[in-house]
Amino acid sequence: MKLRYMIGSFTLLVVLWQLVVVVGNYEAALLPSPKQVAQALWSLFISGLLLEHISISLYRFGIGYILAVIAGITLGILLGRMPTVWRFVNPSVQLLRPVSPIAWSPFIVLFAGIGNLPAIIIIFIAAFFPILLATVTAVSKISPVYLQIAQNFELTPFAVVKKIIIPASFPAIMGGLQIALGSAWIFLVAGEMVGAQSGLGFLIIDARNALRLDLVFAAIIIIGLFGLLFNTIIQQISYRVTKQWGVQ
Repeated sequence: MKLRYMIGSFTLLVVLWQLVVVVGNYEAALLPSPKQVAQALWSLFISGLLLEHISISLYRFGIGYILAVIAGITLGILLGRMPTVWRFVNPSVQLLRPVSPIAWSPFIVLFAGIGNLPAIIIIFIAAFFPILLATVTAVSKISPVYLQIAQNFELTPFAVVKKIIIPASFPAIMGGLQIALGSAWIFLVAGEMVGAQSGLGFLIIDARNALRLDLVFAAIIIIGLFGLLFNTIIQQISYRVTKQWGVQ
């Protein structure tokens, strides 16, 4: 994403926002202007609350997402190599996958309490299924010729995974990682709204209860910017690894 397009897009968004405020003649308590939101964002920054909430959210997100990546790819490779087992497991996965992680929040809060753990669990659930399904699908579609060659060279199972399975399935897995990243970040905010007393999601709820919509908008902007940043990072990782392995 080129910088000039990004700046142009954001500028247009702010202009439209300001236009809606002016034309609609909305009160600041109902729809704050970009200037008022910028002032609220600055006040959060200088007070230290913004960095505090961001650091807590990033910690929860990082733990939950990394655990989902490890579990999803590991199980995905195993199940992708065992189609009979996957046929047995797949119906249960398809049953649980559409259930929103937030639907589990009463049980999660009941057993895990409040704090970091409920949000981490919700993030894990949100990211796990896209990664698992993408990995299983990618591994199951690897050409048997590659695996036969590995068998002829008597490669160890670890070498087969490292040199054949992961490079061959990488593009599809990366797509799952990208989808899981967006899903996990969305549900992080939702998780912090129901099971935490800190973080960006809690900041939105707390500001809403105080009727500070300028702070709500400020938190929304921060969430969107980090979502954009994460998406850019994972795209760069995908490009560099793909270039290194020569995967098209």
